[in-house]
Amino acid sequence: MTEPMNTLRELKRSGQFSRLPELIPYSQFMGISVEQATGELLGKLAYHDDLIGNPSLPALHGGSLGALLESTAIFQILWETEIQTLPKIVTITVDYLRSAKPVDTYARGFITKHGRRVVNVAVTAWQADRGKPVATANVHFLVHPT
Repeated sequence: MTEPMNTLRELKRSGQFSRLPELIPYSQFMGISVEQATGELLGKLAYHDDLIGNPSLPALHGGSLGALLESTAIFQILWETEIQTLPKIVTITVDYLRSAKPVDTYARGFITKHGRRVVNVAVTAWQADRGKPVATANVHFLVHPT
């Protein structure tokens, strides 16, 4: 686990937030990237056909949205805190608010509580209009004290 944390320190020092997915292989597999817009760290799930869960609508699979929400929460913790290990998920509660169309999807996380051992993050995902979220999540992570 030392190598990813050394990489994280290097990324923070150089300001290369877009390389955060390199620390989490599943995020790379899903095609989740990180962008910075107006000073915010945003997770982006680039649309591709493998993400479709309901081909009759078509709509993105809920698991794909969950992966975006979880990954965005992890990226937010990694970027905003000084933790020394990758956070471990304790619980995630996802609310699916509307059908997600086959287009790129974005997410933004906010750390709502940062304790010594647990970090809580609220995440919202949207597509064309940020005011019309497709899903939200509350995620709790276990982190080791620094």
